[in-house]
Amino acid sequence: MTGGRRVAITGISGHWGGELASLLARDERVEYVVGIDTRPPPGDLGDVDFIEADLRSAVISRLLPPTEIDTLVHCGILWYPEPGKPTRSLHDFNVIGTLQLLAACERTPTIDRVVMRGSAAIYGCEGAAPLFFTEELAGNMPLRTRFQRDVSELEGYFENFSRRHPQISSCMLRFQPEVGADLDAPMVRYLSLPAVPTQLGYDPRLQLLDADDATSALEAAVWSDIRGPVNIAPSGAVSLSRILRMGGRPSIPIPHPLFGPAVERFGAGFGAGPLVNDAVRLLRFGRGVDNARMRREMGFEPKRDAVEAVRELMRRLDGRRVGPPLHPGALLGRLAGSGR
Repeated sequence: MTGGRRVAITGISGHWGGELASLLARDERVEYVVGIDTRPPPGDLGDVDFIEADLRSAVISRLLPPTEIDTLVHCGILWYPEPGKPTRSLHDFNVIGTLQLLAACERTPTIDRVVMRGSAAIYGCEGAAPLFFTEELAGNMPLRTRFQRDVSELEGYFENFSRRHPQISSCMLRFQPEVGADLDAPMVRYLSLPAVPTQLGYDPRLQLLDADDATSALEAAVWSDIRGPVNIAPSGAVSLSRILRMGGRPSIPIPHPLFGPAVERFGAGFGAGPLVNDAVRLLRFGRGVDNARMRREMGFEPKRDAVEAVRELMRRLDGRRVGPPLHPGALLGRLAGSGR
């Protein structure tokens, strides 16, 4: 097809960039897809070109214009460490990398659409928060973690770019945490534990987005002309206690100061990076966002609501379980032994 969309996707070696590239490469409306990352994608994505580049380097401003793309999708914002992108470098990858990428967009005259894959962490996590944040409520709650402040800083740069270039249709997608049995993500590892640590006295309401819906939302944003921030989340919310009942997982209530070390010791993998404190607060207070703008203005409707996303996750995880479930007492014994 000639005269179709020409799309560049950053973070092509990661899950979201790779999934989106694979979808767009098969779309007859798309003429050209190029992926940008520090390493090639792990699998065959079809007819997708690859540019090996570190977004933190100014060289991206020389590499992007010759592609003559009209659409950029930034999937290179990291929520947790990945191979080749360790904890200590996440801030640079996110903040410096995004700044260099926006500068490259300014030097690419063919661009008329920019989509950024951001995070609903911009709203913070507080006990006094509204049940569902609408997009204009960002900044109303304290940003208490490094990850939340990084997301806020990124959005500030993006807003400045959007104001300076009104001819470019730009949108920031604020994703709630995604879950899927095939997704290697901290929340999936946490809910996969045979006995799940929880924070004593708290039962957060969560909006967990089905992984397939998350990819479809990215694809929908490519074809939409919506501008500004857009919450990407399923309809409804579900309490953590209900999630664990749905999955047949016993819970281990743990005092708040011990919760972070407990989930790390027993394999949830939130890591020592900027995400860990945000995850601890999310699993204490919860966070809900309103998805009306996504549905009405972007024209995207997730296939699964919050309950259905969790039910599908647990169904598939249970199909993989081998051996008897871990008794809660065994987990407490491990925790008690961790201080020796």
